[in-house]
Amino acid sequence: MRSYEHLSLHERERIAVWKGQGISLREIAGKLGRSPSTLSREMNRNRSFHGGYWPQKAQERADHRLQDGHKHPRLKSRVMQFEVERMLRLGWSPEIVAGRIGTHRPDLPSISPEAIYQWIYAQRPDLIGYLLRAHPKRRKRWKMKKRGTRIPERKSILERPASVNDRVQPGHWESDLVVGSGRAALQVAVERRSRFTRIEKIPNKTAVASRTALERMWKPLPASMRRSVTYDNGTENAEHLILNERLGMRSWFCQPYHSWEKGQVENTNGLIRRFIPKRTNLDQLPDDKIRSVEKWLNDRPKKVLNFKTPSEAFASGVALTT
Repeated sequence: MRSYEHLSLHERERIAVWKGQGISLREIAGKLGRSPSTLSREMNRNRSFHGGYWPQKAQERADHRLQDGHKHPRLKSRVMQFEVERMLRLGWSPEIVAGRIGTHRPDLPSISPEAIYQWIYAQRPDLIGYLLRAHPKRRKRWKMKKRGTRIPERKSILERPASVNDRVQPGHWESDLVVGSGRAALQVAVERRSRFTRIEKIPNKTAVASRTALERMWKPLPASMRRSVTYDNGTENAEHLILNERLGMRSWFCQPYHSWEKGQVENTNGLIRRFIPKRTNLDQLPDDKIRSVEKWLNDRPKKVLNFKTPSEAFASGVALTT
């Protein structure tokens, strides 16, 4: 007895001819060496809407069904779908959403950012607008060549002390860039405990420009309010050792492709995008616009701060440590 094989186009063409000649399915099954139930299923599944049987269309339907059958369903749980949609509407990226679910929702299975992207583009295109780069269609993902570490003496976030992770001590920051069109970028730094934000425009995305801006932000602060900073692995952070030496700080780096591990600054970047959309020419962005966005962020009460503003919480931290 031969192992089961799907019907071929040639077999479907013979079925159509014999059916046109009035031959029964049982007889056709005998001629093809197939089970009558196989042919019965074929006619039920792939018959046209008008009742006829067209072999080419039947083959296309069968191929499409086979292809879909090998696709893994994404976000099958309604609870998971609800949570992912809720977090996306907060302006969180799929990376942050996946990380948040993995660390704060033990009742849900873990999920990858890629699965969230696939679910959005396949089933929920209405949510594309909540993505930071809301491309109508997904772009081809290029494989990156492995390169040697370009950031000297980087220490993993996995080595970061509990006092930093738990936000019990002020003076620990997260840093990132907001980019747009043009050469300029926005250097963003957020203090983890108070959520206090500083924004500086830098002329380009080089390590020198980034380090200079951060030094200008933090140098006036007391040492107790500039203890450490958490970065991603962008080359703009390559001069972290110079900054550490000049300001007496320590630095930590997210794991590769885990930008959600510095979720505070990522979330802040999403808020900044409300006022400075993507593709904004940052070369032409006036300083008063930057200062107004920074002020809005720092004067906005937060539930996590017991409805204090970040400015108030930061000032309390300064008062306690000086």
